[in-house]
Amino acid sequence: MDAIIKNFPVGDDGRPTQKEAEDAVRVLLRWAGDDPSREGLIDTPARVAKAYKELFSGYTQDPEDVLGRTFEEVAGYDDIVLVKDIPFYSHCEHHMVPIIGRAHVAYLPNGRVLGLSKMARVVEIFGRRLQTQETMTAQIATAIDETLRPRGVAVMIEAEHMCMAMRGIQKQGSTTLTTTFTGTFKSEPAEQARFMTMIRGRG
Repeated sequence: MDAIIKNFPVGDDGRPTQKEAEDAVRVLLRWAGDDPSREGLIDTPARVAKAYKELFSGYTQDPEDVLGRTFEEVAGYDDIVLVKDIPFYSHCEHHMVPIIGRAHVAYLPNGRVLGLSKMARVVEIFGRRLQTQETMTAQIATAIDETLRPRGVAVMIEAEHMCMAMRGIQKQGSTTLTTTFTGTFKSEPAEQARFMTMIRGRG
């Protein structure tokens, strides 16, 4: 998947300058019907460029760097490790409006475990890119699967898409669910069911 392997580091010659980014915001403000030179909007282009740098910082981060450190002293533990209700804020690649949701990430260890915060960091990295929910779900699972090499990975994302709530069909409160399973989670329905039960707080 191109979206998984392409990273655009800071300083890449193909990236526009800060001034070019600010000029683009001024064009959009004029196109929307406002005056970029009025008092309330004078500093908006700089603020938007600064905000975008933070909101899309995932392009400058490599999930392999986050997932690189693992721990082998697990006292024989080999059952599900689940971090649920990881909040994230992303942006739809089709309309560049927010996606607001929660991710649930689990894996079955194969002799090594991750620091729990690393799973949340991986969600953050992929969330801070232009996304589709389906792609983001697969990216998180693939990154953990390829780096940790566990017996299986399970990822579920629940999110509300502002492109549905703010424009077009304008249906507020609609939630989209996506899942990706690898390894044992994919081959054994009982493990999938156990993952879902744990997410819902009954296990």
